[in-house]
Amino acid sequence: MEEKKYDENQFLTFMLGGEVFGIGILHIKEIIEYGGLTFVPMMPPFIRGVINLRGNVVPVIDMSVRFGQEQTPITKKTCIVIIEAKFSNEKLDIGVLVDSVNEVIDITPSEIEPPPSFGTKIQIDFIYGMGKIDGKFIILLNVNKVLSTSELAVIEEKTNLTKEIRQEA
Repeated sequence: MEEKKYDENQFLTFMLGGEVFGIGILHIKEIIEYGGLTFVPMMPPFIRGVINLRGNVVPVIDMSVRFGQEQTPITKKTCIVIIEAKFSNEKLDIGVLVDSVNEVIDITPSEIEPPPSFGTKIQIDFIYGMGKIDGKFIILLNVNKVLSTSELAVIEEKTNLTKEIRQEA
């Protein structure tokens, strides 16, 4: 049996607030079930808390709140997608809270349109592009733009992530 090669044309799709989103598979580290969140005071509202993932502190972002929507309700299908994002030349693991995970799909560059300049519920900065599959659009997220530098600084300060990042280097 031939081993499947993963590339930048593959996206993990998931549900969030009734919409389908996608993240490039090369940014995905793992998918875990929801649980074990620790609340951290004085965090931005879209940070639901942090989890301990094999000894590492990982902030968990509620993307619905990040996009200006209501908090993601927790159900049996709710899970946390662990992504690796790059900020200021440093890699950081971030948990993304999603309603449910769908599947990995192939979207070729010709099927990806630029982000729309209007008509979306989320900031254009967060969108890598719009994947067109079977006549429907999937919002493809730019994981490196999910947090701003100032937001990352607040998270680092409150969770001591800076110390952990430097220890890995």
